Amino acid sequence: MAAPHAPSGRAFLQMHPDDDVAIALTELARGTEIADPDGRFRVVLQDDIPFGHKFAIRPIAKGQPVRKYGQVIGAASRDIAPGEHAHVHNIESLRGRGDLARHAGRIQVKGGAGA
Repeated sequence: MAAPHAPSGRAFLQMHPDDDVAIALTELARGTEIADPDGRFRVVLQDDIPFGHKFAIRPIAKGQPVRKYGQVIGAASRDIAPGEHAHVHNIESLRGRGDLARHAGRIQVKGGAGA
């Protein structure tokens, strides 16, 4: 099966300037240098990044919020280096956590709003 093609030849998309991650618009190989055309970031991919998956565009420390769409989507479960695949193995989602439902409105992510 052929790899998906990125629209307009773009390899990635950063949804919001505050995002900590970008989205692969095609399969990206480890060692590929990714540079934002506006000069906001430049990373060398540390892992193969599947189509549609995220990769870190800046260092994210363990416990820090991870932003996509300009919104916090989770917290780093360990340090994440720029260019590293950002997925369930290193990001813990804060949505749908039934075990945390009783704490709704009181949970704070280190470095998030109110912290």
